[in-house]
Amino acid sequence: MALNAARKDNLRRLLAPRHIAFIGGADAAYCARQAARSFSGPVWGVNPQRSELGGQPCYAKVKDLPAAPDAVFLATPRAAAVQVVGDLNAMGAGGVACFTAGYGELGQAGKQAERELVQAAGDLALVGPNCYGVISYASNAVLWPFAACPPVRQAGGIALIMQSGMIAANLAINQRSAPLAYVISAGNQGMLAIEDYIEALVDDANVSAFGLYMEGMVSVENFAAAAAKALAAGKPIVLLKAGRSAIGGQLTVSHTGSLSGADQAHQALFDQFGIVRVDSPEVLLETLKFMTISGIPRGNRIAAFTCSGGDGLLVADYCEGKNLQLPRPSRAVAAALAGWLPDIATVSNPLDYTTPLWGSADMLPRVFEAALQDEYDAAIFIQDYAPDHIGADNTHYITDAKSYIEATRNAGIPAAICSDLSENMDKSAREMMLGLGVTPLQGIDRGLDAIRNACDYAAHRCRILAHGSNETFHTVAAANCSESEIRLLNEWQSKQKLKAFGLPVPDGLLLPARAGGPEQAPGALSGIAQKIGFPVAVKLVSEQLAHKSDFGAVALNLHTEDEVAGGISRIRNAVAEAKVECEIQGYLVEAMVENVIHELLVGIKRDAQFGMVMVIASGGLWVELIRDAQTLLLPTNEHRVKYALSNLKCYPLLCGYRGGPQCDMDALVGAISGLADFAEANAGTLIAMDINPLMALADGVVVADALLWVTA
Repeated sequence: MALNAARKDNLRRLLAPRHIAFIGGADAAYCARQAARSFSGPVWGVNPQRSELGGQPCYAKVKDLPAAPDAVFLATPRAAAVQVVGDLNAMGAGGVACFTAGYGELGQAGKQAERELVQAAGDLALVGPNCYGVISYASNAVLWPFAACPPVRQAGGIALIMQSGMIAANLAINQRSAPLAYVISAGNQGMLAIEDYIEALVDDANVSAFGLYMEGMVSVENFAAAAAKALAAGKPIVLLKAGRSAIGGQLTVSHTGSLSGADQAHQALFDQFGIVRVDSPEVLLETLKFMTISGIPRGNRIAAFTCSGGDGLLVADYCEGKNLQLPRPSRAVAAALAGWLPDIATVSNPLDYTTPLWGSADMLPRVFEAALQDEYDAAIFIQDYAPDHIGADNTHYITDAKSYIEATRNAGIPAAICSDLSENMDKSAREMMLGLGVTPLQGIDRGLDAIRNACDYAAHRCRILAHGSNETFHTVAAANCSESEIRLLNEWQSKQKLKAFGLPVPDGLLLPARAGGPEQAPGALSGIAQKIGFPVAVKLVSEQLAHKSDFGAVALNLHTEDEVAGGISRIRNAVAEAKVECEIQGYLVEAMVENVIHELLVGIKRDAQFGMVMVIASGGLWVELIRDAQTLLLPTNEHRVKYALSNLKCYPLLCGYRGGPQCDMDALVGAISGLADFAEANAGTLIAMDINPLMALADGVVVADALLWVTA
């Protein structure tokens, strides 16, 4: 359902309530008791069999409440939920977090019950059903059936929007000092989808970034629209997407009743709108924490500091190949550092300042200040803190940390202090860093992941906005028909359609099926030299034979008419020996494409959620051997096509690897964009397209083979 103006206002009431009602039994009582500890407004209970609920005043019916509650936590049996929600709607309540389960996650019968619940809600903001609720740290409103951490006060915070209630609950009790503004368990998304929460919160001053756990989308177009607004506002979306494995894709259906969809299509959408995808809850929190506390770096030049050679090597090894640069100190900075560092230290980046300077409040600030005279975009300091129970003194660590923080503040760059092990950063150390505006990162790989993700987000956002590529997205609705209505056009027919659209196909002609046989008409092969020129290729034409080379139905590098006749005979014999049942419609004779720099594959297919999807890949065996492929959603544009090509492993070959010839990149990008335009223009009849290979040349590009599947 759409997030109309009334629901949007009611969602805001739910997240910034003046009063809260808890409806139900034991679960509601626990929630009411927890909410009353932090919330300053009235907390009411509703239960006909209780005089109090969780120590709060309790009323027999919703209609008996002193006022229409802004926020409601609903934990009744399913049979009673529709009536209660209807009563809340009638009295003008704000929003309901529906803990009650037994809806769409159970299948068709549950989906009908869910539709009835949503209908009863009207313009209420209905969260769930089958959700854990919401926590508004910004308003100290906790509508949550489990313990939650107190808020980390911050000018801006993280909005966690989770399709899994338990993952949301686990993140809400994190011991990483992540500054949370809201935690929302979206559940089945019966009324409000993940994108609706983004839409409602993108202008909220309490929110600096969004953290999502998602299994499937309710509406691709609405999600894209919300993501575009977040990108324009500079509020990053960091996402943990489940269901990329075969088993995971099946499990998402039974969890909350949503389909995961094609993972490559999801990734294409994330790339298009600058969404940072992570692979674990830890990286999700660490990335969001760094972005919220330290901010977004301008680039990827990193200054790294340690008091250990081993830590320095770990940082250097991580950054190698991970798009994080560790620039060497300039000559002037190196000379300055040499004057402050002990003789046993080596001037480098990462910089190990060595233990003689450990805890030095006099010398170490000068080292940090000198090192940061060069231009960097972010800084990281590797430092672990001994836990209280071993009786260690962390004074030197804190002294060094404060010197580093002062230097990075003067340099004006985002900075973090990161422990090797996640547990080696206790609460007191984290709070000290937070108070000074530096992010405490926990775990060296996860911490560096966070900085890399922040740097990548900055680069992608700049690229996307610069090229106007965050325009309103719409799916290209593909033709919808049964399998029996799908017809494969043969190669000749496919190429004629592409040629008429202005796409580059080889010069060629179609010989009748009898050519090459004993009944061959005189002169059937004459004129090839004048019409096409030699050498040529010959291919069997049949709607039943898509993969011709697998059956010997292709002859290459033919230089005379006699060789063409012989090639046709070999093709006929090979197909007969393979006992392939196909109607031979003719033979395609085409000019050989020579001086090919690289072969690509371009495929377009329809997806139930995403409409028409394009795959660009290395052709031949490369696509299967090294999985060298990129996915784009249609419609697309030349900028996105070129960016997809730049992310292929074969891209250096296209650009003239080791002095080799360069392909005509403009022609290649233009042809692929033209194929996308053709698919969009013919979306009503086109089912799929297979261009394999698309040959990249130094002076152009050629569609060397093409197959189109269309509605009959």
